Amino acid sequence: MLISVLACLGLLITSANCEKGIHGIHFGEWNESQLQPTIQKLMKGYNRYLRPNFNGGPVEIGMSLDIASIDAISEINMDYTATIFLRQRWRDSRLIFPGNESLSLDGRLVSLLWIPDTFIPDSKRSFLHDVTVDNRLIRIFSNGTVLYALRITATIGCNMDLTKYPMDRQVCTLQLESWGYNLQDVVFYWTRGNDSVKGLDTLRLAQYSVESYYTSVSEAVYETGYYPKLVLYFSLRRNVLFFILETYVPSTLLVVLSWVSFWISQSSVPARTCIGVTTVLTMTTLMMGARTSLPNANCFIKAIDVYLGICFTFIFGALLEYACAHFCTMQHQTIIDVQRELLKDFDESNGNGSIQLVTSTTPNKGLNQETQEEMTDQPVQPEGAEQTETKQGNSCGLSSVKQHVLTTRRQCYKEELEQEHYKRKGGSAGANQKAVNRTGRTDLLG
Repeated sequence: MLISVLACLGLLITSANCEKGIHGIHFGEWNESQLQPTIQKLMKGYNRYLRPNFNGGPVEIGMSLDIASIDAISEINMDYTATIFLRQRWRDSRLIFPGNESLSLDGRLVSLLWIPDTFIPDSKRSFLHDVTVDNRLIRIFSNGTVLYALRITATIGCNMDLTKYPMDRQVCTLQLESWGYNLQDVVFYWTRGNDSVKGLDTLRLAQYSVESYYTSVSEAVYETGYYPKLVLYFSLRRNVLFFILETYVPSTLLVVLSWVSFWISQSSVPARTCIGVTTVLTMTTLMMGARTSLPNANCFIKAIDVYLGICFTFIFGALLEYACAHFCTMQHQTIIDVQRELLKDFDESNGNGSIQLVTSTTPNKGLNQETQEEMTDQPVQPEGAEQTETKQGNSCGLSSVKQHVLTTRRQCYKEELEQEHYKRKGGSAGANQKAVNRTGRTDLLG
């Protein structure tokens, strides 16, 4: 019996020491003169599943933000990753205690209190930092005000208009809403208006700079009702210097390099072709590199696409211009060579194909004048006439261009002979007709 009584006393002493140790570690020793209650007294009759003023009006929850960093802004996924400190304040009359002090509690005691169900609707991924412990803060003031702060990193969507890329300005948002409590239960507000957001003024980004920001209070409308909503708008302006040095200057130099071929001799085919093909391939690579950080499938044309497209048109046009100029030059040179060859053939046929015409004025052998004229009209065939006809037959086998030039030359030569004989015969109609006949025969010999 005595042993049982001693064992019970030992258990009571041990339990009392344990309670004192727990209170000393988490909440400190309270001075009875300050009338500060223990957590057990505050939690007595507290139901964390019911919001404050459950049978009364909505709970007013004040919000404030500290933007620690914006790590990445992706045009491909159209989102940004930010680390923020979110602070929420509300008043819970069940946690009022006398005095002017505040209680800073361990973050793990959040599970004992009612907290708002705030979430970020545009968040794709988010997590709460937990090194070395969960980055949470609970502070209870004597008037029942509760401060709940936490550090989170979230990837938030941002709809971007890339029409003027890279000279664009993007307006991104950070929205805070209540998941389950509608406007009849909770009301959100910014604690200090635009001053509730800190950190954006001193933020330094790689490709952007923050131009301005402002806050607004609105309502989120869903099928289940109206919910409180807070929105932070911030405008980002892209720094264009990187793109000037990376894209615009090289593409401009490539266009100028393609124009260098205009000062190279047209007969230097390898040099001009090498410059043209090299600039076209380099420009293609530059265009592909400029689109690596952009969405692959988009329904709008960007400013950089227009500029690079114009540069590519100039470069490809320079290559195409040389191809056309070289083709036309070769065609013109071929025509000139054909004309020279035909001119040479005509000169040879004019010197060997016919003899000078002789008119007899004294018919001593009893021949009449008509017989003499007929004899005069018949040219004497020289020994090289057969060779001339052979050349004429070979020339008929030339290309269509050569045949056209040949016909034109024959007509001109025929008209010249007709005028010459017309002057020589003194304008006689019969003589003109005979001269035309002789001209035709001479052309056939030529």
